[in-house]
Amino acid sequence: MKKDKQKPHFEFETKHKNLGSIEDASILRKFSVLFLVMSILPLLVLFYLYIQLLTSGKISITLLQFQMTLMFTVLGVALGYDTTRRLFKSVVDLTAANRKALESVLDNKTLNEINQEENEIAVLSKSFAAVTDRLEDNVRKLDEARKTLHAVMQKVGKGISNMDNIDTFLELILETMTNALNAEISCIMLYDKQKNELYGKTLFGIESSEFKNYRLIIKKNSLLSQIQQNKKLMIIDDNLDTPHSLKGQKPFFEYPMICTPLVYRDKFSGVIIVGGGEISESIGDQDRSLVYNLASQTAVAIENSTLNTDIEKTYFETISALALAVDVKDKFSRGHLDRVGVYCTVIGKQLGLDDEDIKNLQSAARLHDLGKIGIPDDVLSKKGPLSDEEWLLMRKHPEIGESIIKPIRSLNNLCDIIRHHHEKLDGTGYPDGLKSEEIAPLVRIITIADIYDALTSDRSYRQRLRSKEASQILRQMDKQLDQDIVEIFLETIVFDEESK
Repeated sequence: MKKDKQKPHFEFETKHKNLGSIEDASILRKFSVLFLVMSILPLLVLFYLYIQLLTSGKISITLLQFQMTLMFTVLGVALGYDTTRRLFKSVVDLTAANRKALESVLDNKTLNEINQEENEIAVLSKSFAAVTDRLEDNVRKLDEARKTLHAVMQKVGKGISNMDNIDTFLELILETMTNALNAEISCIMLYDKQKNELYGKTLFGIESSEFKNYRLIIKKNSLLSQIQQNKKLMIIDDNLDTPHSLKGQKPFFEYPMICTPLVYRDKFSGVIIVGGGEISESIGDQDRSLVYNLASQTAVAIENSTLNTDIEKTYFETISALALAVDVKDKFSRGHLDRVGVYCTVIGKQLGLDDEDIKNLQSAARLHDLGKIGIPDDVLSKKGPLSDEEWLLMRKHPEIGESIIKPIRSLNNLCDIIRHHHEKLDGTGYPDGLKSEEIAPLVRIITIADIYDALTSDRSYRQRLRSKEASQILRQMDKQLDQDIVEIFLETIVFDEESK
């Protein structure tokens, strides 16, 4: 029973929905319905007359019938015309509204081409085509922006994973500013207060190994002097004091350029220079503000990096003093750290190592025996062989040395060298018993330098050996030491010592 009561209501809703759907129907459907309405009355009249001809052979119709038929036909046609006119007027209104809306989206050239059309359908077609092209262009730009953002985030991630090197962040800042301002080249120059000069720090846009040696004097009453004193951004169209260029290469500075001071706590620390491309006086106030704020944040980052470098340098000098104290305390090993450093430098240069590896070797040489500060003096200076218990203590000094420097982030690259400088290729070394390829090349170098200096120095338990004898012992340790490094070392060090 409930279903029977609900059924008529459902049918009414369905019919009402179908009737209402005509209002939302397509233009083609509306036109089809209107065409039928306009045509049905004339067709009925013709059909009526045709039936009379078939049945009686003649058409019999009164004047009243003819008048009524004509009236209804005219009314139907008028109604159809009015409705059709309303339908197409909505198309015209849509075209007009579309033109007005497009004024804020399309350029004048495209709008003029569209407005030259008189046919509304053609106007709509061209408008939709222009909007589609614009959307496709926007999608392309968004995709390029996404790729740019992805590249920037990759560089940020690289910078975060390498916090010791501020150059990564400075390069990212320059790249971002250069691209954002449609420029071609940019650089960061820092201020040398003692000489009143700017010196090259970071360069973007061209490759040059000479930029970091480049200096720019801040002349009195020059544009740079104004920037230094006023601490305000300037756009420069003329040459920046004395122009400088490399042979066969583009100049460091291209004009016009934006020159922004690096200011931290009202202290001038350098400039960011962005030049070339489309930079001009027409740059907006918002862009100026963004560039200046970014320069201020850069100044803060550089200042923090300088403070961190100074602190870590102080740590290193303090720890080096501790290691030197251990070295000086034992008259037999006095000068050992310096000599090992010299030997490591000689080997590194002969092997063609880069400056960073040689610097690491020199630093590790100064600190490799730092752990002996935790070994009792009576063990360090004992005359004669050490007992088993004393050897256990002595073997702890590489681990102690590593534990002292490990908390200092800037010295982490020395941990492996200091911990393993007593390891041997055959696994007989300490503290970890590393073998063969487990021992890094820098560790192999300092091991050879350390052993050679120990053999050629006086000890409490023996006299020092001559260079020839020490060389023979190093060659006999063919299973424990890297013999390629041994031969390179002996060819230089021993030859120099014997020639003196």
